[in-house]
Amino acid sequence: MDTPRYTDLVQTLPANVPFVGPEEQERARGAPFAARLGANENIFGPSPKAIAAMRAEAENVWKYGDPTSHDLRAALAESMGVATGNILVGEGIDGLLGNLVRLLIGPGDAVVTSDGAYPTFNYHVAGFGGVLHKVPYRDDHEDLAALMTRAHAVNAKLIYLANPDNPMGSWHRGADIVAALEHLPKGCLLLLDEAYVEFAPDGTAAPVSADDPRVIRMRTFSKAYGMAGARIGYAIGAPDLIRSFDKIRNHFGMNRMAQVGALAALRDMEWLADIQARVAEARDSIARIAAGHGLATLPSATNFVAVDCGRDGDFARAVLAALVARGVFVRMPFVAPQDRCIRISCGRPEDLAVLARALPEALAEARG
Repeated sequence: MDTPRYTDLVQTLPANVPFVGPEEQERARGAPFAARLGANENIFGPSPKAIAAMRAEAENVWKYGDPTSHDLRAALAESMGVATGNILVGEGIDGLLGNLVRLLIGPGDAVVTSDGAYPTFNYHVAGFGGVLHKVPYRDDHEDLAALMTRAHAVNAKLIYLANPDNPMGSWHRGADIVAALEHLPKGCLLLLDEAYVEFAPDGTAAPVSADDPRVIRMRTFSKAYGMAGARIGYAIGAPDLIRSFDKIRNHFGMNRMAQVGALAALRDMEWLADIQARVAEARDSIARIAAGHGLATLPSATNFVAVDCGRDGDFARAVLAALVARGVFVRMPFVAPQDRCIRISCGRPEDLAVLARALPEALAEARG
């Protein structure tokens, strides 16, 4: 039988995905989750103004979206005090990551990241034949100094750093990131994933010039703006780098409704402030629920909380499995010693009430 002639690289790749979606897990378990607290979605939802804008635009869905995302890029540039040429809009941070790796990384090229950091980035690097060099976390933070040191040692073309971090919720001061740039190898690009920066304390966002060719920052409407299903993110970088994406990106990848929804969401600062307050309350609630059963939580600058289960990864996996069996969708870090934790996304009071009921039973089962 004739078969497609896959590339040599593709034939070496495992047939897997970075994450198994909650819908697939629901199909496997034969029931929906009672509390969806695993994907770091903003369960409080998007601005009503964004919903209204997307509904109004639905009648124009017969048109392709603006391939330049002009209006949204202009609004983002104005809000950040940069030029429109510094902004790129794409299919969420995941899509932007894939295009950045495609631009920079070929077979054998060195890339540095943290062991246990966002696996979708690793997925893209592997897909283009790059070689991943990983450094461990230090005190549940990505180790900025170690990343720079390893990048020098392997002649890396790209470094990945999430600030705030997923999956631990930790963060670096922006000023420390700027200082670390003095140790960035020549010809190496620092990729700052700032997906959660709207939840972080003041001073977390690195005060890097948008024209600095050493850095590209990526942000999203999936988290604080509650539009994960719309798949819309953006990058901030030097104009030459931003223009280079035009060589390889999907020019009609952004749908019209996502563009107008994001524009409306960006302008609704009152809703964003309300979401930030609700997330802070939910983080406190998760900490109280965990503490009530003898578990510690890590400080978080995100819309999730890493709960330290107090033992090793096997025990944490048992707790997670028991929660899932009770209808609570959660996830956990993949690498020791961070895998002693489970990661719980912020939710509404009714979602956290489900967690509060399930957690003691899950712990008892895991301990048994």
